[in-house]
Amino acid sequence: MFGYVNKVFVMATLTAPATATKKKKNATAKKVVKDLAAGYNEFKTYNGQQYTGMQVGRSHKWYYDKGEWRERKITPDRWEITYSVIKRRAGKAPEGSGVPVGTGYHWFILSHQFVHKLNANDYTTAMMGLKLKLAHMRADKGKWNISEGTKRNRLIKMLKEFIAELEQEPEKTEIVPLQFTFKNKEYKGMAVPMMAVCSNGVCNDLDVTLNDKHFGVIRNTKNGWRMTDAKSQAFVNAIGDQILLWYE
Repeated sequence: MFGYVNKVFVMATLTAPATATKKKKNATAKKVVKDLAAGYNEFKTYNGQQYTGMQVGRSHKWYYDKGEWRERKITPDRWEITYSVIKRRAGKAPEGSGVPVGTGYHWFILSHQFVHKLNANDYTTAMMGLKLKLAHMRADKGKWNISEGTKRNRLIKMLKEFIAELEQEPEKTEIVPLQFTFKNKEYKGMAVPMMAVCSNGVCNDLDVTLNDKHFGVIRNTKNGWRMTDAKSQAFVNAIGDQILLWYE
């Protein structure tokens, strides 16, 4: 009987802190989620412009379902395209963050598209560029926040600003050729500038393809060259060295 009481007491001594720790972790996790949601929804400013949502500089990652891309040739150098698909967030949105279900956005996309023929019916495809927000639709409104005429004027203004940027900073669309040897293997490909991160004749973020394989974006940070999910920093440095040589 005494031993049983002692056993129960010992178990209580051991499990109570664990329960308290678990509760503390849950409370911390809920606070983090709440803070993320609040951060997403609070008003922010960028170059004098007030906005809400994701902070400038952060990023999303999405997975696209099997979609349908259609294109029709309308001049020797121009095609019209349509594309429809469901995209899915790679992770999970913080609880309580983001816009309500039913919200809509109207974007205009400016993008490179590189294709490489693999066989009679298959091509690799890679795109990198910009998307410009023309308008949004609040879930409780059911209509765009601006008229079609205002959207058109906004697009014209954005395109004029983009053209001016390209004229002043031609490096934004100049493809960087890559060719080097790493661990006795030859690599050949290209690095495509991410147009929003170029200044003084140099682009610090570039999308890399080597030997017909897409490697992702390489970034020139204060701590050196970095690539997400890169297995070899030496390989990343080799790519970065080639980019710097081209810009010299």
